[in-house]
Amino acid sequence: MASLTTTGGFISTELRVNDRIRVPEVRLVGPGGEQVGIVRIEDALRLAAEADLDLVEVAPTARPPVCRLMDYGKFKYEAAQKARESRRNQTNTVIKEMKLRPKIDQHDYDTKKGHVVRFLRAGDKVKITIMFRGREQHRPELGYRLLQKLAEDVEDLGIVEAHPRQDGRNMTMVIAPLKKKSEAQAEVKAEKARSTAEKAAEREAEAEAEKAHREEQKKTATPKKPRRRSENLDPDMEA
Repeated sequence: MASLTTTGGFISTELRVNDRIRVPEVRLVGPGGEQVGIVRIEDALRLAAEADLDLVEVAPTARPPVCRLMDYGKFKYEAAQKARESRRNQTNTVIKEMKLRPKIDQHDYDTKKGHVVRFLRAGDKVKITIMFRGREQHRPELGYRLLQKLAEDVEDLGIVEAHPRQDGRNMTMVIAPLKKKSEAQAEVKAEKARSTAEKAAEREAEAEAEKAHREEQKKTATPKKPRRRSENLDPDMEA
């Protein structure tokens, strides 16, 4: 497995370091990328020890081999960090497919185009396939014009990566999204977060309005009048 060096080029993560370098002389590169020149291996190891660095063989097939002074432990740690970050950001390219007939009506075309728009916004490539039947195979210009129209309708979201090509009874074209899938996914997440926050704010506003309405009803409610004693009641009964 190889990793990129700070001066360009690739070096292996399984390199010979310090005493494992068994050659009489090396072409030495300093820690800042400066060229020191061809030196004996003993002198190169001495310089590494004096600088508290490692002598790392970065180009073993060169004559003489190229070695560099560096902190090898730090280099391996940073290389591992970059590899993890690269894997985290890596997304698989997905190719969606949409099939159309050359004599498709406007309603069906709008529906199919809507799916293509959704795929491109999600950062996916879309393979458009025009399916010819019977005598339609002798009218390839129908499919070409349809693909050209679709490409123009979604040009703000994607670009034609593979131009229309006849393949037997089918004609195909590939549209690639203008945005990377990672960017599209980030936008989708941000949109979902914004929508969730707006809905939460609406629910909170409705709850506050309902609470204020109940408080207002309590203030304006007419107090109940106390019941008057009937003058016809027998005093002995009331006692």
